[in-house]
Amino acid sequence: MELLGMTTVFLLICISCLLLVATWRNISQNGKQPPGPFALPLAGNILQLNPKNLPESMKKLSEKYGPVFTIHLGPQKVVVLYGYDVVKEALIDQADDFSGRGNLPLFKRVFKGTSILSSNGETWKQLRRFALTTLRDFGMGKRSIEERIQEEAHFLVERIRNTHEKPFNPGGFLTHAVSNIICSVVFGDRFDYEDKKFLTLINLLDENTKYQGAIQTQLYNFFPTLMGFLPGPHQKMMKNVDETDKFILEITAQHKETRDPSCPRDFIDAFLNKMDQKGNGHSVFTVESLTTSTLDLFLAGTGTTSTTLRHALLILQKYPEIQEKVQKEIDRVIGRDRSPCMADRSQMPYTDAVIHEIQRFIDLIPLNVPRAVIKDIKFRNYFIPKDTMIFPLLTPILHDSKEFPNPEKFDPGHFLNANGTFKKSDFFMPFSAGKRICAGEGLARMELFIFLTSILQNFTLKPVVDHKKIDITPLITSVANMPRPYEVSFVPR
Repeated sequence: MELLGMTTVFLLICISCLLLVATWRNISQNGKQPPGPFALPLAGNILQLNPKNLPESMKKLSEKYGPVFTIHLGPQKVVVLYGYDVVKEALIDQADDFSGRGNLPLFKRVFKGTSILSSNGETWKQLRRFALTTLRDFGMGKRSIEERIQEEAHFLVERIRNTHEKPFNPGGFLTHAVSNIICSVVFGDRFDYEDKKFLTLINLLDENTKYQGAIQTQLYNFFPTLMGFLPGPHQKMMKNVDETDKFILEITAQHKETRDPSCPRDFIDAFLNKMDQKGNGHSVFTVESLTTSTLDLFLAGTGTTSTTLRHALLILQKYPEIQEKVQKEIDRVIGRDRSPCMADRSQMPYTDAVIHEIQRFIDLIPLNVPRAVIKDIKFRNYFIPKDTMIFPLLTPILHDSKEFPNPEKFDPGHFLNANGTFKKSDFFMPFSAGKRICAGEGLARMELFIFLTSILQNFTLKPVVDHKKIDITPLITSVANMPRPYEVSFVPR
């Protein structure tokens, strides 16, 4: 028995040595890989990282290991890119190499790798091409979508007016308004603010916004198998996603019964038409990819813009002098009697600068949406194997002290020339960059400008506390930086 045990130990040692030699040979042949902290088996770098504030952890590691370094989220290896130069070099100069999507466990669970956001290879190319073409056909980037936003802004203003200056949290109103824009494109129509199914859907989104900041949700990306068995907010978040899937499937079923293939009404109709085309036996256009892509567009088209607007209203309460300057520019260029339109923006450099500074300051998606390299590559003398997940961080770019002096301070001057004209910056990357840049960037820019100027055209924001005491620093999660809860009164002008 002892001999058998010794033989087993000897064989294990031999196998381990062979694996080490093979690994060493692979590294020596391909070149060195990016440095990083020592990773524990299975646990990875959990002890060196703060799941509640990964951006701060990344900053400290970059100071020690440089702009390109390796971390392990549990057993998952990730290469981090820290700083404008290195992110530009990867996402723009070597755009093809870094065009893969790195799927964190949370992404995999929600989008199943079959949506526009989460897919890779030919599936991603076909889905993204189809989505961009279809969204363009239904008004994205055209005047028709601008008119829809103007109409929705009118409904939002009237709804706010009916609060009669009583303090309230505007988050729900903003989410409803922004969501209706993408709903009109994807589902074919807007929803009434009192529609019960719509309210249920919005409540699910609001709940998930809260759940994503929970420590259990952060740890899911480190230990998905273990956390999958444990109760907590992350499980409620997954359940809410499943409920949203059901909502989309119900609408899809209704579309199947009522659609006219010769006259598609929206994204779902167009997708169903694509599924019906002959020769699509092994097509990427399936019921699952329809559901996940619709969910992708709905979440991306609702959450990010409405959250940015929530941040905006909080920040403008903090700085009444900035709010007043924006309102003066609105009065001068637009007046009080017509709706703001995108043509006004070029004549409103201060307002444009304020909106850019809001996006820069809040740093909404600090870690960026993960990328992956699509093949073995050499990058800055490092070897990065195919399919390695990449974190091209946005925080060090949007808060670069050389480009934006005093980056932790909210200052519209970061986007203004000395003569008051608008100043562009290559460091402004809230929508990411390269092949995977946000497909809805144009829509988001339009919504932010029209919704915000419509609100400030009609109301002055009155905080419920001394404006000097308002804390505008975001609540940090690994997914998105959220505004602190607040209430505000909207005083008619």
